[in-house]
Amino acid sequence: MNIGIAAGRSGVPAKTIRYYESIGLIRPAARTAGNYRDYDDADLQTLRFIQRARMLGFSVKDVGALLTLWRDKRRASATVKRLAEGHIAEIDRRMEELKSMRRTLTHLIERCHGDDRPDCPIIDELSGVGGPAAARASAQAAKARKFAAPCH
Repeated sequence: MNIGIAAGRSGVPAKTIRYYESIGLIRPAARTAGNYRDYDDADLQTLRFIQRARMLGFSVKDVGALLTLWRDKRRASATVKRLAEGHIAEIDRRMEELKSMRRTLTHLIERCHGDDRPDCPIIDELSGVGGPAAARASAQAAKARKFAAPCH
């Protein structure tokens, strides 16, 4: 099947399939006589596995490790469990950072009058005029940008 059909059946966009192939997450696709990518059912199963792992938030690196474990029929489930537990720890860390960002933003919103006046504690904090909370907000915004980065 061509990449469009594989994308439709796996739920992984064609561009992402090409990316996974370029970084070695999936094996290079077979090619037709016309040099089009040609995927089989095993490729589709791998793409679905990757898609499910990515939906759970695993990094591309961790997905690679999971794929290796999936293919190793002699794997120890303890290894898989440790990897998943590490991922849970990372999720917990991110959740704490998000809670901290929320607290800071809630505090700023509570201080803002939200009327026709130009004075705005939120803008003051973001511009660095607001003191220590500005530094926290800036650091939290940087972390938020990291988490908002596109996942391939």
